[in-house]
Amino acid sequence: MEYDSFSEGIELGGLRTKNEIKILIGYLLSRLDTPLTREQLDEVICGEELANYFEMSQALSELADNGNVIIKENELIITDKGKKNSETLEHDIPFTVREQAFNAAVRLQTRLRRERENKIQIDRVEKGCNVTLSVVDADDEIMSVKLFVADYDQALAVKERFLEDPVRVYSNIVALLLA
Repeated sequence: MEYDSFSEGIELGGLRTKNEIKILIGYLLSRLDTPLTREQLDEVICGEELANYFEMSQALSELADNGNVIIKENELIITDKGKKNSETLEHDIPFTVREQAFNAAVRLQTRLRRERENKIQIDRVEKGCNVTLSVVDADDEIMSVKLFVADYDQALAVKERFLEDPVRVYSNIVALLLA
């Protein structure tokens, strides 16, 4: 097979032809429950080192030009034509690549949903930071915890850990308080 893509920034096993990259984009957009933005697609494919940024950009443009993908208000929406093509061709790229990209996209979308649904506020104070973590269910705040940490790096670590699983944090606090 002759490669027609740049391989800079691509992990071993990544995609090296424009057609493979197009198939992966179609596969992701047809399998996910919610659309990706252009930036999210970049983060998934390039962040996982599955394809070169410039090649991915060109592949996305070609998919849009050919009517397989519609770019609407920064969201990438796969058309019926794109879904059909994706289903037909998805086995032309390795299962491990499809799985890696899909799992990365799901992790990203989960993270973004958690950021939207929960509140984290970091306030710098004289000797460190106050971190306020709030778990929100629909429009109701069901828990708010304020922690003092020594510095901004710790505050960011608390934020990251909280966003990994806010429900677990809530459940553990309730379990500790009711035990």
